[in-house]
Amino acid sequence: MADAIKIVTTNRKARFNYQIGDTFEAGMVLRGTEVKSLREGKANLQDAYCRVEHGEVFLHNSHINPYELGTYANHEPMRVRKLLLNRREIRKLDKESTHKGATIIPLRIYFKNGRAKVEIGIARGKKQYDKRADIAARDSKRRLERLKQR
Repeated sequence: MADAIKIVTTNRKARFNYQIGDTFEAGMVLRGTEVKSLREGKANLQDAYCRVEHGEVFLHNSHINPYELGTYANHEPMRVRKLLLNRREIRKLDKESTHKGATIIPLRIYFKNGRAKVEIGIARGKKQYDKRADIAARDSKRRLERLKQR
């Protein structure tokens, strides 16, 4: 049976501003209203990052809008969320993120077989000339596609 994936949000700036190394799929510890809000697609990963603290991985600065029909038990939009990874993956993330210029960033949030997941990657910041090269490559690819269509 194929995995049913429904993408909630992607961090579009991540692949432009960073070179992404290894990627991992992590589960998220969420409250009920957060899941309902995610199902409506109300999330933002802009400026979000992950940090390894005391052998656990936490997602910081991610914004999940409060659920509109929520009551007093609604969640706080910018709260720190725990990510679920196995010990080997956490050790690798911790080791890689301690290198100079490396950080752990979320790439996308999605539902896989009804469970909320986040794809995280080990990222290194790009220089300005790397970004320009990416823009030039994207423009030339777009031009080639237009010529093929004619």
